[in-house]
Amino acid sequence: MTEPEPDTSTRSTANPAVSVLVVDDQPLLRRSLTLLIDAAPGITVVGQAGTGRDAVSLSRDLAPDVVLMDIRMPGGDGIEATRSITADPDRARTRVLVLSMFELDEYVHAALRAGASGFLLKDAHPDQLVDAIRRTHAGESLLAPSILTRVVEHFLHGPGAAPARGLDGLTERETEVLALVARGLSNTEIADALTISVKTVKTHIGNLLAKLTARDRAQLVIAAYDSGLVTPP
Repeated sequence: MTEPEPDTSTRSTANPAVSVLVVDDQPLLRRSLTLLIDAAPGITVVGQAGTGRDAVSLSRDLAPDVVLMDIRMPGGDGIEATRSITADPDRARTRVLVLSMFELDEYVHAALRAGASGFLLKDAHPDQLVDAIRRTHAGESLLAPSILTRVVEHFLHGPGAAPARGLDGLTERETEVLALVARGLSNTEIADALTISVKTVKTHIGNLLAKLTARDRAQLVIAAYDSGLVTPP
């Protein structure tokens, strides 16, 4: 197991740094990702793991806010590790962001089913990675438009698709927020579109998560398409 990284960041009790566990089977890439992430303000890497099993173990020990997860690894792949981490009730606040070099539907679908909050390709710009970590920690889902279109199509019409769910229990404002979430807008963009505060947007999203029994925004997106509130682009 890779040892936890020493935390040298200056943390404020009012606004603690976002803690990240980096998981990849390539030591050089793990180190590069760690240096990149640690250089970003307000984010710190608290540990590294090279296998899925070590990722699960370290997530229990370190309780990171975000796990940056590779998929194809020896010693337990990223999908199984993601499933174990998101199913752990003690890790309910931990979010998993999958980082892969493969934009294959089977990987994306499996990662989302396992509870991942987002899917990012390894050729992403460094600024995109940092932004993705922050947004994942904030509860936002990260899916490129090309990936989102295929994911929605799969979940609505693919094998084993769930029956359509209703939105009868939602208020009019909650329904408006859900539609904008499904279109990929951030909290700030939703606030601007509806002329409300970001704090109010967060409250509505919290209500949506509870009412639709969704873990995160990725599942809210599927619920919006599943109900017919929005249609695939």
